[in-house]
Amino acid sequence: MKDVKVLGPGCKRCEATAEMVKTAAAALGLDVKVEKVTDYAAIAGYGIASTPGIVIDGKVVHAGGLPKEEDVKAWLAA
Repeated sequence: MKDVKVLGPGCKRCEATAEMVKTAAAALGLDVKVEKVTDYAAIAGYGIASTPGIVIDGKVVHAGGLPKEEDVKAWLAA
């Protein structure tokens, strides 16, 4: 199971990013745990200055703006 954290204050883009991750995981048949991290100190701890951010299994793969669907699938499949 992949551990995915979506970093952000809970804005619409952050919500959309979390849904994109869930949709991409379902399309790939992957089991993922999606956690939303809204604490600014925790977000800063990942070195993220611009949200939304995505962390997969402890590795930052995206920061700032909505990611592309194909990128999300590639990150999850890796």
